[in-house]
Amino acid sequence: MRRRDFIGGLGGAAIAWPEMTRAQQPAGRTARIGFVGTGRNNPITARGYPAFLDELKKAGFVVGQNLTIEEAGEYNDAKRLFAAAADLAQSNVDVLIAAGPEVMLQAAVTASKTIPIVMWAINFDPIARGFVQSLKHPGGNITGVVSLQTELSAKQVELLTQAFPEKTRLAILWDGLSADQFAAAERQAKSLGLNVQSLELEKPPYNFDAAFQRFSEGSAQMLLVLSSPYFSDFRAHIAELAIQQRLPTMFIFKGYVQAGGLMSYGTDPAANFRQVGFYVAKILNGAKAADLPIEQATKFELAVNLKTAKAIGVDLSTSVLVRADEVIE
Repeated sequence: MRRRDFIGGLGGAAIAWPEMTRAQQPAGRTARIGFVGTGRNNPITARGYPAFLDELKKAGFVVGQNLTIEEAGEYNDAKRLFAAAADLAQSNVDVLIAAGPEVMLQAAVTASKTIPIVMWAINFDPIARGFVQSLKHPGGNITGVVSLQTELSAKQVELLTQAFPEKTRLAILWDGLSADQFAAAERQAKSLGLNVQSLELEKPPYNFDAAFQRFSEGSAQMLLVLSSPYFSDFRAHIAELAIQQRLPTMFIFKGYVQAGGLMSYGTDPAANFRQVGFYVAKILNGAKAADLPIEQATKFELAVNLKTAKAIGVDLSTSVLVRADEVIE
């Protein structure tokens, strides 16, 4: 059931824009978008894709009428991803979308220095990585949305300690795509006096059974699962393994809780995808990427699964339940 909005103290930089005008494309011309990254095929972010299409429709761009969307797809092989992004750029798309971890934006930037790029930066800081100058003045051909995942991973550690103050041994599951999140989570955990058991997974598809065996051997009391597209398809299995070990687990997207995970705190994919659609429509109507300030995510959601809490034998405090946006019973 839905609960009140929970922001948790994280600020945003949402920009108040004038009402979107109708599409300014020349009569008979079809706008073309090239999509690089996590979109309709990712089970976690896919629930936000309709909001992306709806935002474009509000601005007068409708797939099958005056808009086409071509996808580079999601590939385990970075070379194939970069080649697919280059093919999109060479086909003269009007806008490139780079949604997901850093490699998606790298592929888009390598493909073109001139085609406008709208990013949804999920696992990394585009300023620290040198892709843009600042949020307010990105410069170049890149704009878009930042999910604040590094800040969120620290917040997730804090929420775990608030929910289970008696537990001191925290395991963290991550991979190369979530390295920045891991660094922030580890710093926060150590500042709170937690003992951290880190496990970096390599060479997908990952062996989650072996990972949880390691957690058991290390007597982990809590688990933080960070964000990676290589985790998404296995969310139900990860949740099942956590239940088998009676291990309270925090995830970064609500989709994991809906699949049986205990808790999640993160951004709303629908809200972020809508922001991406808004920016794409602005650019298709003539705006320049360099003139559009990058937005930070402003909508966050805390979800808990009481069925899972019962299965692993834990009670979630009233304070946690009151703050939750969604409680699965």
